[in-house]
Amino acid sequence: MKMSGNTILVTGGGSGIGRALAESWHRAGNSVIVAGRRRAALADVVAANPGMTALELDATEPASIAAGVAEVLARFPDLNVLVNNAGIMRPETLTDPAFVATAEATIATNLLGPIRLTAALLPHLATRPDAAVLNVTSGLAFVPLAATPTYSATKAALHSWTMSLRHQLAGTSVEAIEVAPPYVQTTLMGDAQATDPRAMPLAEFVAEVMSLLGRDPTPAEVIVGRCEPLRYAERNGKTDEMFAMLTSH
Repeated sequence: MKMSGNTILVTGGGSGIGRALAESWHRAGNSVIVAGRRRAALADVVAANPGMTALELDATEPASIAAGVAEVLARFPDLNVLVNNAGIMRPETLTDPAFVATAEATIATNLLGPIRLTAALLPHLATRPDAAVLNVTSGLAFVPLAATPTYSATKAALHSWTMSLRHQLAGTSVEAIEVAPPYVQTTLMGDAQATDPRAMPLAEFVAEVMSLLGRDPTPAEVIVGRCEPLRYAERNGKTDEMFAMLTSH
């Protein structure tokens, strides 16, 4: 993936990892569109980053995706990078049937959203040089957090789906790249996470991601050092150990 001169659409760009990545790409000389459901958050990002563009988009709604894609392609025909970052992470008690509503919302956002948006934009991306689809998964794709089972499952599914996407795009101009964060200081699970000393500082995470993306060739999986114990737990025979560690916190 080239690091400048792109036109990049970042979902979930109003806060957290999405915003931090969008701002890094913006500073690096890319045209960046931040997309999300929260108008106020998007407006704040654009105000802080002159030249950036906001797009209201609900990745759980096919009609919103269709309208958003039409608008983006009309305004930004040079779009060549899609970053599927939008996601939700909510605790679930599987012995309480009420968890199903949370599970359905999580699947719609974290899995169906990226699939639908990629499907809508891939015909266009395939016409662009140096194109890429970046799917943001999680270290929990490889070792689940028992308190958030559907979140972990959707990230595992998106990892698998990205592998297949990469294989099917071989020989085209479109790269399929996975970015798997560890536990990062954001508000994904509430305000306390943003200052949790156990979590990786957001700026540190994004700096390492940008460094890895800048490698030639771009790695198929962008795994920062603090995520490696989860990513390689199975290979290292430590899945049970890592699962127990996660459930103890």
